[in-house]
Amino acid sequence: MLNRLELPESVDEVDATRWESFAPFFEELKERPLSPENARDWLADWSHLSELIWEAGALIYIKKSIDTTDKEKEQAFLDFINNVAPQAQVANQALKQRFLMLDLPDEDLALMKRDIQNEVDLFRPENVPLFTELSKLDNEYDKITGGMKAEWDGEEKNLSQLSLYLYDQDRSVRERAWKTTMSLWLGGRKEINDIYTSMLQLRRQVAENAGLSDYREYAFREKGRFDYTPEDCFVFHDAIEAVVVPAAERLYEKRRQRLALDVVRPWDTKVDTTNAPPLKPYQGQSELVRGSLRILEKVDPVLGGYFEIMARENLLDLDTRPGKALGGYCSTLALRKRPFIFMNGVGIHDNVQTLLHEAGHAFHVFETATLPLVWLRNAPMEFCEVASMSMELLAAPYLTKEHGGFYTPAEAARARIEHLEGIITFLPYMAVVDAFQHWVYTHIDEAMNPDNCDAAWEALWLRFMRGVDWTGFETERKTGWHRKPHIFSSPFYYIEYGMAQVGALQVWRNSLQNQTEAVAAYRRALSLGGTKTLPELFAAAGAEFRFDKSMLTELVALVEETIAELEQFI
Repeated sequence: MLNRLELPESVDEVDATRWESFAPFFEELKERPLSPENARDWLADWSHLSELIWEAGALIYIKKSIDTTDKEKEQAFLDFINNVAPQAQVANQALKQRFLMLDLPDEDLALMKRDIQNEVDLFRPENVPLFTELSKLDNEYDKITGGMKAEWDGEEKNLSQLSLYLYDQDRSVRERAWKTTMSLWLGGRKEINDIYTSMLQLRRQVAENAGLSDYREYAFREKGRFDYTPEDCFVFHDAIEAVVVPAAERLYEKRRQRLALDVVRPWDTKVDTTNAPPLKPYQGQSELVRGSLRILEKVDPVLGGYFEIMARENLLDLDTRPGKALGGYCSTLALRKRPFIFMNGVGIHDNVQTLLHEAGHAFHVFETATLPLVWLRNAPMEFCEVASMSMELLAAPYLTKEHGGFYTPAEAARARIEHLEGIITFLPYMAVVDAFQHWVYTHIDEAMNPDNCDAAWEALWLRFMRGVDWTGFETERKTGWHRKPHIFSSPFYYIEYGMAQVGALQVWRNSLQNQTEAVAAYRRALSLGGTKTLPELFAAAGAEFRFDKSMLTELVALVEETIAELEQFI
C-alpha cells in the first residue's frame, strides 16, 4: 500500500521546513484514480501522509517551546508555518473534496464525513495566510511571556520559578513574589495589548471571509461543536454562578479564618492553611517520573505500562528552565502513535497534578492507536479533557508512599484537598475566561480598544470570582486576561475544561463505588476516539453530558463532603 507513494516511515527522513518534502505525495493522492475497490487503500495512504506532516509540525513546535531563545528552532517553526502548513491546508482541501465524493457507506466513517464536510464548507483560501500571521503573533506572545524574569535574592527567576514562592508560609514572601510577578506582566502590557488587537483584526477578517456573522460563529464551527450552542454555555455560566461561586466563597472564608487574616489577598490563595511547610513531593524529573509511574500502575497496570514507555522513549520534558515556554501540554506524535508531555515542574504538588493530567491525554493517544485512520483517533476536545481530568481524580487514592507515591497520609490528604478545592475555584475562573471571549468576539469593535477588554474582564471577575480582596491592585485584576495564554493562542478553547471537569467528577463519583469498573469504562471510552458523538463518549465513560444547576449541585456536594472527610487526616 505505502510503496506506491514511497512515503517516509519517519519524519527524520524529510526536511519538514520545506513544502517540497510533502508536495509530491499530496499530488499523487490528488491524481490517483479512485474506485470503491481502492478507496480504503487511498484513505490509508492519506492518513499516513497526514500523520507524517502532523508529527513533523508537532516536533518543530515542541523543540521551539522547550527553548524559546534558540533562533534556529524558532526559524524552523516559522519556516514550517510559512512554507508547509498553509500549502498543506490548501492541498488537503482537494483531498477532502475527493473523499466526500466517495460512496462509502461505512458506519465507522459517518462522523469523519460530517467533520470533513464541515471543514470543507468552512475553508477559504484567503484565510490561509491569515492563520499564518496568527501563528506568528502567538509565537511573539510566547517569546514575551517565556522571557519574563526577575532577580530574586540574587538569582534570576522566570514566572514558573516565582510561582513556587506563592506557597511560602511567610506572607511577606508570598506578597513579594506575587507583586514581582505582576510587575513583569504589567511591564509587557503594551506589547501584549498590541498582539491581541492584531489578532482580533485577523480573526474578524477570517469570519468575514467565511461569510459568517462573527468569529464566535466561526470558532464554534471550526471546533466542531455540533452538540451544544453558545446559549448552552450561558446556561453553564449561570449554573456556576448559582452553585459553584457560593462554594468557592465558603472555601475562601474558611481559608481566611484558618490563616487568621482580615481578608484573603491574591497572594493568599495557594498557601497551605495547616501551617505545615509547602508540599515538596519530588526533586527533579527522574524522581517525579518514578513516583508517578508507581501511582499510575496502581490505577491500572496497562496505563502504567504506557507511562513507562514514555519514560523509556524520552517522551517527557518536565522541569522548568530559563527560556522555556510557559505552561504544559501533551502533544501527539501521530506517525509513531506516541504522546509527548511538556511542562514546567518546580517540585510542587501542582506539578504532580499537571503530570497526571497530561498523562490522561497521553493515555488517549495510546488507547486510540489501533484505530486505522488518523481522523478516527481525534476525539472532541471536550472529551479529551475528560481523559486528563479523570486521571487526576482516579490517581488520587494512590498518592501516599504506601502505594509508591510521594506523601504521608496527612500530606496526601493536604494534596487531595488542594486539588478538590482547586476544582471548586477553577470553575468560576473558567466561566470568566469563556464569557470574556463571548463578549470579545461579539463586540469586536469595542474589543479593539484594550481598555474595553480590561473593563469586560473586570466585570466578569467581580461576577464570578468573589472572596478575594484585590483592593489597591485593580490594574492587576483587570489585566488578568493577559495571563491566560488560551485567550491568545486558542480562542474559545476553554469551556472544554469546564465541561470535562463535570464529566471527570462523574467518572470519579463512579470510581468511589467501583474503581475497577470505572477505570475500565474510562479506558473503553478513550479507545473510541472520534467514532462517537460527544454525548455518546460521555455515556461510554459513565457520565451525562449536561451542565445544569442540578448536576453541579450534586457534584459540588460530593466534593465538599470529600474535603470534610480528608480534613480529619490533617
